[in-house]
Amino acid sequence: MTTFTDLVGCSVPIQLAGMGGGISDAPLCSAVCDAGGLGMLGGSGLTPVAAMLDEMGDRTFGVNFLMPFLDQQAVSLAASRAKVVEFFYGDPSSELVDLVHEGGALAAWQVGSSDEAAAAAASGCDFIVAQGTEAGGHVRGGTALDELLRSLDVNVPVVAAGGIGTADDVARMLGAGASAVRIGTRFLAAKESCAHPLYVSALVGASSGDTVLTEAFSVGWPNAPHRVLRSCVDAAEASEDETIATLRLGAADIPLPRLSTVPPTKATYGRISAMALYAGTSVDAVQRREPAADIVAELTSML
Repeated sequence: MTTFTDLVGCSVPIQLAGMGGGISDAPLCSAVCDAGGLGMLGGSGLTPVAAMLDEMGDRTFGVNFLMPFLDQQAVSLAASRAKVVEFFYGDPSSELVDLVHEGGALAAWQVGSSDEAAAAAASGCDFIVAQGTEAGGHVRGGTALDELLRSLDVNVPVVAAGGIGTADDVARMLGAGASAVRIGTRFLAAKESCAHPLYVSALVGASSGDTVLTEAFSVGWPNAPHRVLRSCVDAAEASEDETIATLRLGAADIPLPRLSTVPPTKATYGRISAMALYAGTSVDAVQRREPAADIVAELTSML
C-alpha cells in the first residue's frame, strides 16, 4: 500500500507507538500486528526484552528503545528477533544503526526536527518517525507535525506521529507525504492495553484542550518535556506524599515516587489520578475501550 508497508511487511500503514512503562507490552503489540499494523514493544521498561520477545512468536513487530536508558545487549537481542529496532530521544548514531543491521533488523529513529531527521537518514536508518509537539508522552522537538513534515528533506520513508486519532487524520498525513502514521493515545484505550482502567476513563473524558506539554513528571528522567492530561499535573502537585503509588511486578512491590515518569498500568495501585497520564491532542478521538483491531479498522477506513 505504501513504501512503509512494503519495507516492513505489514498490510496497513499503522505503527503502534512504543510506549514505555509497560504500556506497549506483548498483548497490545500482538493485537496491532494481528490487525495488520506494525506493533511495537517498549524496550526500555521494567519487563525484560527477552521475555516480551518470547511472547511475540513469528509476528512482524518492532522494539523501541529510549536512548537515556539504552541497553545495547537488549538492542542486539531485539535486532535478531524483531523486524524493526527503533530509537528515540538521543542523537542518531550510525554505530547503533549498524548494530541493528548486523542483527538482521531494519533501523528507525524518532525525531523532532528536520536537522535530526537528516542526521538519522545519514546514519543509515531505513525510515524515520517525525514527531510533532501534539504527541502524547515524551516530546523530542518544538515543531507542530504539519510544519515538521513540510520541512523534511530525506530519502527514506517517513512515519508521521503526534495528534493522529481519526481516519481523516490518517488520510491527511498520507496525503501530505507520510508513508505511515504512528498511533499511541488511541491504543491506550484498546482492550488489549494494560493501561489502568482509571487512566483509560480519564482519557475517555478528556479533550485535546485538557492536555499540556510540561516537564512536571521528571523523577528518573529530568529535562524531558512530555504531554499529559493537565489534571494529573494538578493532582501530583497538590499531593504531599513522597510515594504516590506502587507497581506490583511479579512478587515484588515497587514504590513509585511523586512525579515519577512511570504511567499507571493494571499492575499499579495508589493515587492513579496523580501519576503521569500521558495523552496526545488526539485524545478527543478516545471515546471508549475497544479491541485494537477495531481501532485499526476505523483508522484505515478512508484508505
